Amino acid sequence: MNKYKLTAVCHFGMEAPLKREITDLGYEILSVDDGRVTFAGDAGALARANIFLRTAERVLLIAGSFRAGTYEELFQGTKALPWEEFIPENGRFWVTKVATVKSTLFSPRDIQSVMKKGMVERMKMTYHRDVFAEDGDDYPVRVFLYKDEVVAGLDTSGTSLHKRGYRTLNNKAPIAENLAAGLIMLTPWKRDRILVDPFCGSGTFPIEAALMAANIAPGMNREFTAERWSHIVPKSEWYRAVDEASSLINVNIETDIQGYDIDESCVRIARENAKAAGVEHLIHFQRRDVRDLSHPGKYGFIITNPPYGERIGEASEIGELYRTLGERYKKLNTWSMGVITSYENAESDIGQKATRNRKLYNGMIKTYFYQFMGPKPPAKRQ
Repeated sequence: MNKYKLTAVCHFGMEAPLKREITDLGYEILSVDDGRVTFAGDAGALARANIFLRTAERVLLIAGSFRAGTYEELFQGTKALPWEEFIPENGRFWVTKVATVKSTLFSPRDIQSVMKKGMVERMKMTYHRDVFAEDGDDYPVRVFLYKDEVVAGLDTSGTSLHKRGYRTLNNKAPIAENLAAGLIMLTPWKRDRILVDPFCGSGTFPIEAALMAANIAPGMNREFTAERWSHIVPKSEWYRAVDEASSLINVNIETDIQGYDIDESCVRIARENAKAAGVEHLIHFQRRDVRDLSHPGKYGFIITNPPYGERIGEASEIGELYRTLGERYKKLNTWSMGVITSYENAESDIGQKATRNRKLYNGMIKTYFYQFMGPKPPAKRQ
C-alpha cells in the first residue's frame, strides 16, 4: 500500500494535543508547524485520521512542496507536481483555500488562479486533452505558503472535522467541537473525574467529554470527501476504520459530567445535542446561575467558555461574572479549573493567577486558556 505524507490542520495552540493523538494512532510525526501536524501514513491512516482525530479541523493529502518567489515559479512548481496520481481525468479540482505568511506572493486570488492553470497543464500532459469536463468527484486543494515555501494538499475531509454531526442547535457563541476537545485534553481530566461547565451554552464541553469517556470516535457519524476516492483509499479501509471505532465504544459507564446555564433555552439545546451525540445518559444538564455553582465531590474540574464581553454580555457585567466564578471556585478547594476567554481582566477578577495559560484563537478572536490547577487526588490503592 502506498505511503503518503498527511497533514492534520488544527487551531493555533492545539498542536500538542493533536500531535499526541496522531502518535497514539501509531503514526510517525514528520513535522509540527503553527496550526498543523504532518505525519506519514498509508490509505488506512487517512481514513483513521478523519474518523478518530478529535482536535483536527481537516486532514490533507500532501501532493508536494516547492519554493516560489514569483508567479512563474509558482506555475512551474505546481505543474511539476504529480496531480495525475490523485485526480482522475473527470475529477473536479480547484484551489479552495490559500494561507500565506511571510512570503513574496500574498494574493490568495492570484495564487489560486495561477495554481489552477499549473494543475490543468499537468493534467493535459497526462491525459492528452485540452479540455476537462470536471463532472466527477471533488478534489479540493489547500495551499500553505511560508517564507516562499509552497505546500499543496488535497482536502480529504470536506466539511470541517469540528462538525461531528450532533450539534444541530446552537446558542449565540458556541465553541468549536474540536477546540473544546483539545482544551479538555490539555487538562488531566479523565472519565472517573468530575467535570462541570457552568456556562455550557449548547453543551459542547460536556458532550465532548462524554464522547471521550465512552470512547466514541468523533467522525463516526459523518461523511468525508475522500470516501469517494476509491483509487486512493479503498472502501475496505473506511469499513475497517469504522469497525475499529465501533469496537472501542463503551457507553455502559458511570460519569459525573454536568452542564449548567442560566438560560433555559441553552439547557434545552444542550440536551438535544447530547441526545443526537448518543451521550445524553452520561450528562446532567440543569438551569443554574453561576452564583449557585457547587458540588459535594472532590478533585473535580471546571472547564468552561464564559462570556468574553465581545460577542455576548455587556462589558460592565463581565467583571462581576468573573468575580462570581472565582468566588465559587474558591469554595471547591480541591478542584482545578480551565477557562478560555479573551477578557483581559480574567485572572484579576477571578482573584487568582493561573498556574499556566496558553494563547489560541477561538474563531477570529485571540483568547487565552487559563488553567488553575488544584491538588492531585490521592493515589488509588491497587
